[in-house]
Amino acid sequence: MPGVNGTNDALTAAPEAVGLLVVGHGSRRTAANDLLVAVTSAVAERASADAVTHAFLEMARPTIGEGFAELVGQGCRHVVVHPYFLFPGAHTTTDIPAALAEAAASAPGVTWVLTDALDLDPRIIDVVLDRVTAALDSRSAPTSLGGPA
Repeated sequence: MPGVNGTNDALTAAPEAVGLLVVGHGSRRTAANDLLVAVTSAVAERASADAVTHAFLEMARPTIGEGFAELVGQGCRHVVVHPYFLFPGAHTTTDIPAALAEAAASAPGVTWVLTDALDLDPRIIDVVLDRVTAALDSRSAPTSLGGPA
């Protein structure tokens, strides 16, 4: 079974081994970066990719180039890149593709595809509503500022 920064040895040697690169923004806060590592680990447990790893657009390592190179080094010939971003914007439409093109330039024959950002997905709305409901269910009497008493 593939894992974060791991491979499925039986499949990695295949000419069309597929890697999954989960890309986050990156933060100066270690805890924020650690969350992307945890998300990637959870995705790896369920993904059908031969190798899965994470990378950051900026402010943290591994960079997109380093993550891409890691997957190529593990034998991946095709890399699916998922930007773990809520909305499509300059990072997902320009910055990440530019970093991927640069990384792929040093890996002839390796192809890549970029998925959409999380965007307006009903499952995201469900999570938002779950969080709002939990906050409302756990509140005590409101103060004049709207917070707990």
